[in-house]
Amino acid sequence: MATRSHLGRVRVRVHDGVKKKRWRWRWRWRRRWLKIEKGVVRDGGDRGVVTVVMANNAAAKVGYRQWLPELVGMGLGLGLGIRGLLGNGNFELSPNPSDMKGTVVLRHNALPKWEISGLVEYIKSGQKQGDMLLIVPEGAFAVRLGNEASIKQRVQVINGMYYSITFSAARTCAQEERLNVSVAPDSSVLPMQTLYSSNGWDSYAWAFQAEVDVAEIVIHNPGKEEDPACGPLIDSVAIKALYPPRATNKNILKNGDFEEGPYVLPNTSWGVLIPPNIEDDHSPLPGWKVESLKAVKYIDSDHFSVPQGKRAVELVAGKESAIAQVARTVPGKVYDLFFAVGDASNACEGSMIVEAFAGRNTIKVPYESKGKGGYKRAILRFVATTTRTRIMFFSTFYTMRNDDFSSLCGPILDDVKLLSVHKPRRM
Repeated sequence: MATRSHLGRVRVRVHDGVKKKRWRWRWRWRRRWLKIEKGVVRDGGDRGVVTVVMANNAAAKVGYRQWLPELVGMGLGLGLGIRGLLGNGNFELSPNPSDMKGTVVLRHNALPKWEISGLVEYIKSGQKQGDMLLIVPEGAFAVRLGNEASIKQRVQVINGMYYSITFSAARTCAQEERLNVSVAPDSSVLPMQTLYSSNGWDSYAWAFQAEVDVAEIVIHNPGKEEDPACGPLIDSVAIKALYPPRATNKNILKNGDFEEGPYVLPNTSWGVLIPPNIEDDHSPLPGWKVESLKAVKYIDSDHFSVPQGKRAVELVAGKESAIAQVARTVPGKVYDLFFAVGDASNACEGSMIVEAFAGRNTIKVPYESKGKGGYKRAILRFVATTTRTRIMFFSTFYTMRNDDFSSLCGPILDDVKLLSVHKPRRM
């Protein structure tokens, strides 16, 4: 590998453990000079390993899932470890006054960094709609999408990699609104019928696999309301690269600690909703899928209490909020399913029960929440009967926060592990 200086430019070659054909393609894509600020990166020569060399010549080998944050910290972008708001993702850069008529944006490219279609309004926090006050939780501005209106932006990505989109949305009318999020050829309609936060805003996550070098992200309102002022508000559109986890000898389940997931907007305190019926291959929560009518909530330790690590899942809609994963098992073998159940310290009080399933085996774990944080651990032992065992969790009851009595909440799930038992004892 050629380098010019420890603070100059470097050519990066990465073997990420995928099949040889794709590995060669990615190597050709990365054969360019990349400017970095604090060090250089050298090919470690090992499968899925690179060497990060800092300016003081100190070198450290890091694995595939660990090296990307190092590169991002050194300013190595490339769409490889991208995370954060899209260009003008919070809409704080406003159109020119000449490109607006009242709140309506007139030209398709008048909104900086975005291309619009249809009736798109530029909304300032505190603006009134009839008797309703429109509040923007982050910053001072958001956009409203009228009937069949859309906003889109092109983002440089890496062909074959997975990405999640996070955005905040709010209804402005009582109608059952929906949003269509798409990156060709993938698209999904996200329902907004259920409100999970008392301020009217919720954050949603959606995932896609890039099939080109530049992805066109589109958020579209497919509604056809009689009142043109009725349309969802959109704010804080962000993206994050996802790295599909693998099963290990320490956990048969993938992403059992939920540490890999969608981007959590740092200035929001309500978590991110993982919509229902998401296919596993394109789930914003890698390894898991939501098999229910309602969403589950992805929460972080900066705003909530979590049992372990920095991320967890809150089961916010009773039996309508279920999360599942299919694990490879050996028929006749004994397995232990470990997991933690608790509350997120979000004023969600009362008697809770989390039901865990492993194939036909089940356990109910009661938890008495005081709404101030805490957790307990549980184990479900079972004998596998098939080569693939479905692991699933949901909450038995609906629960409301006691500080506003309008926000759905529930028990949290974290640190889920599935291990085979070599010499089982009676429990």
